[in-house]
Amino acid sequence: MALKDSIADLIRPTVETAGFFLEDVFTSNPGNHRIVTCMIDSIAPMNLDEITEISREISALLDESPLFDEGFTLEVSSPGIERALTLPRHWTKNLTRIIKVVLADGSEVSGRLTEFDEVRAILIENIKGRMKTHEVNFAEIKKANVEIEFNRKDEI
Repeated sequence: MALKDSIADLIRPTVETAGFFLEDVFTSNPGNHRIVTCMIDSIAPMNLDEITEISREISALLDESPLFDEGFTLEVSSPGIERALTLPRHWTKNLTRIIKVVLADGSEVSGRLTEFDEVRAILIENIKGRMKTHEVNFAEIKKANVEIEFNRKDEI
């Protein structure tokens, strides 16, 4: 079993008990030092106190485990804005945000995510004050990401 899988198996129960999701584990070895990066997410935005607490719990588990003979640096963070929306909970967390979708045919659609179900998402695009609705089937999505929005308007 790969080291990242062993780490994930070890820490996943603690992460889930704390109410979070383990998105991924990465390991790197620059020079003679190992870095373990754990990507943790939740339905609600995570705050620094939550990241600090789960970091302590993960660190304690890794310190006690036989996975490492030497020291390591632990990095715990939440996925950034560049993370692709691939799971229903990613869509739930980003309801009301602007989503850019690349479809299987290469075309692009973007708009504010107003609703979704297990089959499709509804995006509302504001084009010079006129609203255009896009219904996008998940089966047709090649990639979907949240767009950065600096001047968020509360209305659609």
